[in-house]
Amino acid sequence: MERIIQISITGGKGGTGKSFVATNLTILLAEKHDLLLADLDLEAPNDHVLLGINKLHNKEDIKIFLPFIDYKKCTLCGICAKICDTGAIFMPPKSPPIVFPRLCSGCKACYYACPYDAIIEGGHVIAHSYLTNVTKFNVSFRLLTGILEPGEEHIPPGLAIIKRKARELAKEILLIDTGAGAGSSIPIALQYSDLVIAVTEPTPLGLHDLESILKIANGLGYRTWVIINRYGLGPIDDHLKIMKIYGVEKYFKIPYSIDAVKSYIQGIPIVVYNPDSIVSKSFYDIYQVLEDEIL
Repeated sequence: MERIIQISITGGKGGTGKSFVATNLTILLAEKHDLLLADLDLEAPNDHVLLGINKLHNKEDIKIFLPFIDYKKCTLCGICAKICDTGAIFMPPKSPPIVFPRLCSGCKACYYACPYDAIIEGGHVIAHSYLTNVTKFNVSFRLLTGILEPGEEHIPPGLAIIKRKARELAKEILLIDTGAGAGSSIPIALQYSDLVIAVTEPTPLGLHDLESILKIANGLGYRTWVIINRYGLGPIDDHLKIMKIYGVEKYFKIPYSIDAVKSYIQGIPIVVYNPDSIVSKSFYDIYQVLEDEIL
């Protein structure tokens, strides 16, 4: 393989089974390939939990730009406050500007706009990344985990940095587990995807968020498959219609099974916990198609 293959697991609403799919496919793919699993759900990463990993390693701070004011150079012109579109810089009457770090997105617009060079380039930690070497379940792979600092509001800047780190670290396969939702952070996580796999469930909310994700993937021109998790709990006719509208190439069904719940509790991927279950068989089928058509 001459280049990195990026497979991105996404799906909109939380709880559809994105991490369940990502961790089980990781075990199957890591048997033959050098794989990096990147958990990019910065607000609530849980791949390590589903893999039974108690401790993450190699912690690194993720920093973004934060302006500091050089009061000797500041003329109180207010340009920095006017150009800041997040309201992170407040300009009191006849006083130097005040910076609110939690509101700063790190865009550096103020830094470049100040005509008096009164903005000093600083930084603050918004997240942390962990790179854990995993040897479990008779396979070896690396897990990159991003965790947002408590109270931080700006996910995209930290996500972009960790995603870039993932691309640099990956050697053969980069498997992305995105965060929930269909907001501005999702296109960042999906960028450079060779394949997007949208995980949904047979519920009205699952259908709604599936359409939101497919709009993004289709609009960005990504090859897209769909996995219907917990198949059998409800009708999927409308799901199939939405898939057809947005040009989904393939879809797979993962049946609801109590074995999946038990594997969650144990922190053991179901393909290891019960290789003969109907859920494991579904994962083997998906894995084989990935090997035949993507890898």
